[in-house]
Amino acid sequence: MITKNTLFRRFELISYSAIVALLIGLAACGGGGDRAGIAGLIPGLSLFAGNMDGVGNVDGAGAAARFNYPAGTATDSAGNVYVADRSNHVIRKITPSGVVSTLAGLAGYSGSADGTGSDARFNGPFGVATDSAGNVYVADTSNNKIRKITTAGVVTTIAGSGEASSGNSATGTLASFNNPHGVATDSAGNVYVADSGNNLIREITPASGVTTLAGSGAPGYLDATGTSASFKSPSGIATDSAGNVYVADTDNHLIRSIS
Repeated sequence: MITKNTLFRRFELISYSAIVALLIGLAACGGGGDRAGIAGLIPGLSLFAGNMDGVGNVDGAGAAARFNYPAGTATDSAGNVYVADRSNHVIRKITPSGVVSTLAGLAGYSGSADGTGSDARFNGPFGVATDSAGNVYVADTSNNKIRKITTAGVVTTIAGSGEASSGNSATGTLASFNNPHGVATDSAGNVYVADSGNNLIREITPASGVTTLAGSGAPGYLDATGTSASFKSPSGIATDSAGNVYVADTDNHLIRSIS
């Protein structure tokens, strides 16, 4: 039986959803004034950095900054946030107070160059992760490489030949990836990669040795050990303090755990 309270609750949920949809629609269409104010109307939601008025590549504080298709985010122990600003081909840094700067890469210019700060080039970076020393690791997706950025902004390629191919195990740039998306680190300094196009989960040691942690390479779903398991276009990846790896197995619509 539907009671008055049930009907009121349904109306309340519908009304709230409609308000949220309206606000999002206004933001997307460019209507309505202050977007930071719009975000503030939704309980628990506030604007940290960027502006819904449109894309761009502007450094600045809070709503004065602009991004272009930001993808992955990561934090460090000091409370800074790192963003893979994918369509700008740069890695951005946001301080705890919301001040945005470009850590590495040159906005609007894609490429594959190692270097310091704006001398480096990325191509469609997607995933980012940090380690305990403050280094940032990047899944440089369209370059099929894994890059490292030091706290001084020095960018190097730690793994990946740049050619999209099957996930061969090798050291550094002799290894290959295919459309890598997510990256994560553990306390031992290893880097884990969701090698999406190869349907694999890869592990990179501190010495840049690349191996396949799990996945047969064939798309599918199978729980098993190591390369006997199967994934389908995995994208997100994370680790815990016990060394387990968690995977967003995207095209299987599953969350997987690797011990």
